Amino acid sequence: MAGVLGALAMLAAPSAGTAEEASRFALELEVGPVWQSRNDVQIPNDAEGTRFSLVDLAGNGPWPAGRFYFTWNINDRHGLRALAAPLSYTETGTLEGPVDFAGASYLPGIPTEATYQFDSWRLTYRYRFHNGDRWTWWVGATAKIRDAKIQLVQGDVTSRDTDLGFVPLLHLAADWRLAERWHLLLDLDALAGGPGRAEDFAAKLAYDLSDRWSITAGYRTVEGGADTDDVYSFGWFHYAVVSGIYQF
Repeated sequence: MAGVLGALAMLAAPSAGTAEEASRFALELEVGPVWQSRNDVQIPNDAEGTRFSLVDLAGNGPWPAGRFYFTWNINDRHGLRALAAPLSYTETGTLEGPVDFAGASYLPGIPTEATYQFDSWRLTYRYRFHNGDRWTWWVGATAKIRDAKIQLVQGDVTSRDTDLGFVPLLHLAADWRLAERWHLLLDLDALAGGPGRAEDFAAKLAYDLSDRWSITAGYRTVEGGADTDDVYSFGWFHYAVVSGIYQF
């Protein structure tokens, strides 16, 4: 027992000589428009469901989006990061053909309201395995909770499918110091295999305003879905993002 407590104390204690290398905590707010280039749905994923495109029904966007990060650098190598990333839109369009979705039938050519929601809540453990003059690298694992909903409304007819589930992801991140105040930040949470996949990748150019404040701008893409007996759903989203980072 004493050995376990000692190991935990060593993990939580800051390492000597690393206090100036990384701040203990960081907050980041990221915002920007999001577009969809693919969003195909079939529920249920059998003869009772019709495969259709939410892109054709709701359009490509854009819609406002945002996410919030909280990072705790436990010491110079170990860290935790929490993320809240809500995403939703509601649009009205017309279906190109008859659609059977989640137990209800919808007709073509009639105004149909579509709601899409995919909220993501994540907790990441990451380990800094390299800290050189130009590159810093982290690797880790992410526990993701997804809260998803697809709903159609056509007059008095409505149906929806919801999903609340857990997804484990691999985490990989890098910081490339281009110049004294300029960085290229790369960040990936991903899973591939089985009936589905998920990728959330960002490349952002960062500028350090001071020791505590930074601003970033870049591109983020989120792609993935599942092909199971109950659900077929695959989407691909593209973000133009800016963010502010405060370290303390």
